[in-house]
Amino acid sequence: MQVIATHRYARISAFKAREVTREIQGLPAVDALQQLAFIPKKAAPLIAKTLKSAIANAEHNNNVRPELLVIKEAVIGEAPTIKRVRPKARGSAGPVRKRNSHIRIVLTDEVPIIRRSDKPKSSGKGKAKSKKPEVAAPVTEAPAEQSA
Repeated sequence: MQVIATHRYARISAFKAREVTREIQGLPAVDALQQLAFIPKKAAPLIAKTLKSAIANAEHNNNVRPELLVIKEAVIGEAPTIKRVRPKARGSAGPVRKRNSHIRIVLTDEVPIIRRSDKPKSSGKGKAKSKKPEVAAPVTEAPAEQSA
């Protein structure tokens, strides 16, 4: 079952907000909230607010515990841009675009939760193994014959 929450017309550009949503994609909802608390970007509290709303929707409407929820997708779409004009030199005007975005978070309880601590450690297949340099056996020279 999926639960959706949206925040429309958020006053941040979609490009800046997408940077934060890439961090929480696929995480358990509770872990994503904790991670968003420590991201020092303007988009983090806006996304956290939307995520809390999605969790509340799941609890209230579908009776699902928050520990079971996983972020299936976190999408940032562009909203209408507010256009303004700023005075420039010699009486001309320059455009100012104030960008907005729509934040949409989809939670699901159908995906199994896999935390980083639960994953088995890799055997190092992809990493280059450090080999000890092979030392050649010492070469012993035959005693030089003296010529008379």
